Amino acid sequence: MLKRELLATAKIPGSSGSLQLIRRGEEFLIEIEGVGGLMGNVATRSEEELATLTAERLGTRSKARVLIGGLGMGFTLAAALKRFPKDASLVVAELVPELVEWNRGPMGASAGHPLKDPRTEVYMGDVADLLRKGKGAYDAVLLDVDNGPEGLTLRSNDWLYLAPGLRAAHRALRPQGVLAVWSAGPDKHFKDRLVKAGFQVEERQVRAQGMKGRRHVVWVAQRG
Repeated sequence: MLKRELLATAKIPGSSGSLQLIRRGEEFLIEIEGVGGLMGNVATRSEEELATLTAERLGTRSKARVLIGGLGMGFTLAAALKRFPKDASLVVAELVPELVEWNRGPMGASAGHPLKDPRTEVYMGDVADLLRKGKGAYDAVLLDVDNGPEGLTLRSNDWLYLAPGLRAAHRALRPQGVLAVWSAGPDKHFKDRLVKAGFQVEERQVRAQGMKGRRHVVWVAQRG
């Protein structure tokens, strides 16, 4: 069995909890101290599909402005940079400064160092702040925050997935814009909330790793 090496820790803003960056051989893991695994750099297909499904729905829109909520290990951002046209610009909002540092360090190689791409802008803060003030600012919003509608790290993240947050996302999108939401598991009420907020919704189940692994959920919601 490969040895687990604790590389760094980071406080979760607004919480008493901490994140741990762990390396096990060639694998990187981010865990919540005392709780367990949050993400890793092996089973990343569903995070990548979040960007792929959004790009497919949005099409080849010129100079698309894309907002990504949650940097994580950078795989959603990396996939978005590949899938969106070359004239697109991307803003990734991240609350934990250390996550940005870890992505700029050795951990970033597994995702291809997407933060080095000149189309990428990092916003240090809550994606909710950008949604509240960004009326008609974005062609696509991708949310990979916490564990999805069933949050794990911060209670304040729930706002994003409740009616006020979904209405804010709707206002932040341009006509025919796309909101895509990643979740670790199903939520039988979330699709209804998206519809009530004014979206046309498709719900997809995506394997975490190839044709195996856990089934994650991606909602792709388009503003009419």
